[in-house]
Amino acid sequence: MLRRYKLILYRLMFSQTISAYKNAYLGLSRSTWLLSLIMLINRSGTMVVPFLTLYLTSPKMGYSIGQAGLVMGCFGAGAFLGAYVGGKLTDRIGFYKVQLITLLGGGLLFILLGQMKSYPMICLVTFILSFVNEAFRPANSTAVVYYSSVENRTRSYSLNRLAINLGWALGSAMGGILAKFDYHLLFWVDGITNISAALLMLRFLRPKADHIPSRNENANRQKEHKGSSAFRDRQYLLFILLVTVFAACFFQLFTNLSVYMKRELHFSEPFIGLLMALNGVIIVLVEMVMIYNLEGKRNQLTYITLGVLIVACFYLLHGMVRSGPLLMVMLIVLVTFGEMFAMPFMNSYWISRTQHHNRGEYAALYTMAWSAAQTVGPMTVAQLIDARGFAFTWVVVGLVCSMAGIAFWRMKASGPVADT
Repeated sequence: MLRRYKLILYRLMFSQTISAYKNAYLGLSRSTWLLSLIMLINRSGTMVVPFLTLYLTSPKMGYSIGQAGLVMGCFGAGAFLGAYVGGKLTDRIGFYKVQLITLLGGGLLFILLGQMKSYPMICLVTFILSFVNEAFRPANSTAVVYYSSVENRTRSYSLNRLAINLGWALGSAMGGILAKFDYHLLFWVDGITNISAALLMLRFLRPKADHIPSRNENANRQKEHKGSSAFRDRQYLLFILLVTVFAACFFQLFTNLSVYMKRELHFSEPFIGLLMALNGVIIVLVEMVMIYNLEGKRNQLTYITLGVLIVACFYLLHGMVRSGPLLMVMLIVLVTFGEMFAMPFMNSYWISRTQHHNRGEYAALYTMAWSAAQTVGPMTVAQLIDARGFAFTWVVVGLVCSMAGIAFWRMKASGPVADT
């Protein structure tokens, strides 16, 4: 009899789990799914960025971690400018054209970067590549808004993030294996997947005529823009500053932390790739259901604060404890939950402050925050590692991230924000 009740209980739990996953994905538009599929294909080739520091510090290339940090700084500087230009272009010519041009251009530049040998040329091509690549992001964010409704906007962003992270998981796992044989293969695969994503967008997600703003619409938008600029939204500017600080800390996960795992913990490239893949796999399995159950229950800054503080704990633990393989897996799980609490609601926060005519500008500022973090974070932390070592650096990163979390909480307490 007891066994029968257990079987019934297991069936009920299984049924509820299936129902939760089904409800989490219902109601999203066909275009949202197609956009996410394109992102999945594009991000399946995401191999260069998480392994770029390792590639540059490998015996074959022979650069120091400080020099690699400067290259990542060039990447961030190009991304910062690219995000600004991408946002402006999105409001002027439409999100579709910007996405298509940047995907094609980024694909060709990834292949070109793999051929560069001299340090100045690596820095230059990295800058141009990141400029083109990051111009894509404001357009993509605007496209997600266009294809979604207010009721499912956070889930639409989460689906896009799911595609990005599933692609990240596949790319990181494959990248670790390819890097073991030849780092140059990473650049070819990344370039080919970028171009493939552009061709799929051209074939399956071509916009209707009214998706592209006309000259009159652009003129009207510019007039409206003067009175409702993102650069005059003080609360949003504070939010952007805090996002930049958080992102500068978070980006260590995909740059200097990989060097730490290789040099200090003596993990192999395939194992490092699997750890990076684990981050994406957890997001794929958990985030959509989690967002479905959290959306609308609290304002965005509550979840953002929690996520930022979890990421801070991740770095503080690295500074205090030397990780083995099992503990590192547990810590990757921890930081992934921090990411899942923070980032989807950061997206829903910035979009809650926008209007149709200034969405590209708001998206650009948000993207610029992450791009600035790519400049400041890896480059500054790489110099600190060179000067004081990994353990001290991780404690500093954890404390800075903690201060950002506290500031997000104080921002929540200081005034009302829109709920998701």
